[in-house]
Amino acid sequence: RLLTLDDPLGPLLLQSPATVSSSAQPYPGAKRQRCCCSAFCGAMKREPPQPPSDGGEHPSGRPQEEAPAPAEDAPPKSPLWVFGYGSLVWRPDFEFTSRKVGYIRGYSRRFWQGDTFHRGSEKMPGRVVTLLEDYDGCTWGVAYELCGDQIAASLKYLNMREAVLGGYDTKLVKFHPHDKEGGEPILALVYIATPQNPSYLGPASEEDIAAQIIVSSGRSGHNIEYLLRLADFMRYCCPHVEDEHLFSIEEALISVLPCLYHGEESLVEE
Repeated sequence: RLLTLDDPLGPLLLQSPATVSSSAQPYPGAKRQRCCCSAFCGAMKREPPQPPSDGGEHPSGRPQEEAPAPAEDAPPKSPLWVFGYGSLVWRPDFEFTSRKVGYIRGYSRRFWQGDTFHRGSEKMPGRVVTLLEDYDGCTWGVAYELCGDQIAASLKYLNMREAVLGGYDTKLVKFHPHDKEGGEPILALVYIATPQNPSYLGPASEEDIAAQIIVSSGRSGHNIEYLLRLADFMRYCCPHVEDEHLFSIEEALISVLPCLYHGEESLVEE
């Protein structure tokens, strides 16, 4: 089942549940589900997402060729696109000119990066997403267009948020917009946490990841909120995509929450 405001963690959600409606034809095997913050996601992309213009199956392919990230002393070109696949999809916190929902090929999203600042602490690190090179992988998210003065200010902010505090490195990847116009792929900057960074946690079972998320909280909020908002983005803005890793962790977390909630109630009664 999906989390609603009637659940113990309902207060984490800012909007009431709403049924997702879309004129787009879902991909084979796709399931239409309810979104816990559809009003929020709707503000991000007012029209329900449509299938990619190529009309094919779920996009996949061999890992794309990456261009080296710009040198720190090199002036960034305008416009600059930044691709987000974690908290950036709902909370960019920087000025941008436009944004597009879409995907990059050759990577899969995984909750394998530790977080001791935004969604965890030194004693209890949270779990946030990074990208894993994957031959048939495809990761959906949001690309933001930065122009003029927005570029320097946004990169300064993102360097602190993602690199200094998060342990992420930058790469340039090809972003494929998922809109009515289609169009050519766009070169975009993306932040990726590699196994070489000290906060990297690596693989674990969905149940273990969910258990770690439940007990973790940081400066930006509870780790549970991070997971649920990302799941809601995928469910509402990319309803044709089945992110098995993400939704399996969400399911594992929700299955445990009633047990924790009733346990707290019994302690209060005693």
